[in-house]
Amino acid sequence: MQANNRNVQNVKVNNIVTRNFSDVTAKTGNIYETIAIVAKRARQIALHETEELHSKLVDFVTTDLEDLYDEERSMRNEQAEITKLYEKLPSPCIMATEEFLGDKLMYRYKDAK
Repeated sequence: MQANNRNVQNVKVNNIVTRNFSDVTAKTGNIYETIAIVAKRARQIALHETEELHSKLVDFVTTDLEDLYDEERSMRNEQAEITKLYEKLPSPCIMATEEFLGDKLMYRYKDAK
């Protein structure tokens, strides 16, 4: 039986996007190098998002007990809204892959000695 050679480009099924293998490896010529580059960028994005979320949530920390009881409900609602906003963001892996495929990601190799 012969395989169907239809050119499938970015088909989205149940939040899964299939990628054309030749498009992903075109820049590096090696899938493992591509994955290493995208993974490193995804870690950078995740770290940045974590730091940003932490800096927004640290404003809600208080040591004054009277303020805590009076504003606790509104603070919890604000914290929940901020957290929901970050949960709706695409995953760092998806963002890094889109940057790589869209030529928005700069990378270089260390000099071999």
